[in-house]
Amino acid sequence: MAKISEIAQVCKSKNAGPFEVTIDVVFSDKAMFEKVKKTQVLNADLIARLYHVKPSDVLFTVYDAGNAFKATVPRRIPAGDIGDTDVYGAQQHAPLLDVDIPISS
Repeated sequence: MAKISEIAQVCKSKNAGPFEVTIDVVFSDKAMFEKVKKTQVLNADLIARLYHVKPSDVLFTVYDAGNAFKATVPRRIPAGDIGDTDVYGAQQHAPLLDVDIPISS
């Protein structure tokens, strides 16, 4: 098993407008990306569980050309609204960092 934080080159999040956050997981080489893709661990259902949204609210994309996975989810609180603790959405990738992927790194 390997954690996303150990095998991904980039795991980041950012606003996709005031009402959504986009999360990117990018791998430096095609071989690692293909290993992760083959496990099917990264998917809309996982993102829905981690971010407490319905699977139908997750826009999940496997981007083969970029060795990347991308997910867009609705924000619980609009960016900058009262109660928002991450106006830029830059810390929302954290739940993914500890996800275990059943591969040997």
